[in-house]
Amino acid sequence: MRIALFGDIHANLEALNAVLEDAGNQGATDYVCLGDVVGYNADPAACLEKIREMACPTVKGNHDEDASGSHSLETMNPVAAAALEWTRQQLDDNQRDWLRRLRMVRQVEDFTVVHSTLDQPSNWNYVTNRFDAMANFSYQFTQVGFHGHTHVPRVYIKAERVQEVAADSVVIEEGCKYFINIGSVGQPRDGDWRASYVIYDTQNQLVSFRRLTYDIETTQQKILDAGLPEMLAERLADGR
Repeated sequence: MRIALFGDIHANLEALNAVLEDAGNQGATDYVCLGDVVGYNADPAACLEKIREMACPTVKGNHDEDASGSHSLETMNPVAAAALEWTRQQLDDNQRDWLRRLRMVRQVEDFTVVHSTLDQPSNWNYVTNRFDAMANFSYQFTQVGFHGHTHVPRVYIKAERVQEVAADSVVIEEGCKYFINIGSVGQPRDGDWRASYVIYDTQNQLVSFRRLTYDIETTQQKILDAGLPEMLAERLADGR
């Protein structure tokens, strides 16, 4: 199997289309979505419907939860809150219900997927270093786990100790555990504006990171046309 794992789409339809086209060209046989389908960008309904039509395993992200609820967003970053308030208005009851019903954690084949962390997935904690990863590994009962949330591709390996290695191509070896951040489709934050996702080749036990250009100018113009905060358009080009 060649499984495409992608997430943090954040309503960026152009980036999502580029990723799905590339995955198909790479011979992907299956697809898994790691959440945050909506938020920030201007195509929440279109991205949601595309993922729902794919009927692929999908876990819930924090923006999915916030967009599907009616609770106050006043404690959030004002820019993110403004985008989520707008997103709520773009989704119908059925779409919000689909987001609401997504599970926090799923096991797919012989690996685990979560948006944030496995220890407390609903608290939306971040894994930004090997010490954060150490806590996560205590709750990971499969050899390989995938996550997102930080929008930064990272690979943590637990052998005798936990270490971080380059997010490039990773061979899954016996005796080790892996917690892999697949990066973001729709709003990367590692200084590289290109969409990020991975392909997991289960036969060869190989995880390969992919970076793709997409029609970023169209995405930016849609943000401005929707009346969303201008900085959301600007940050896309900076990869921040």
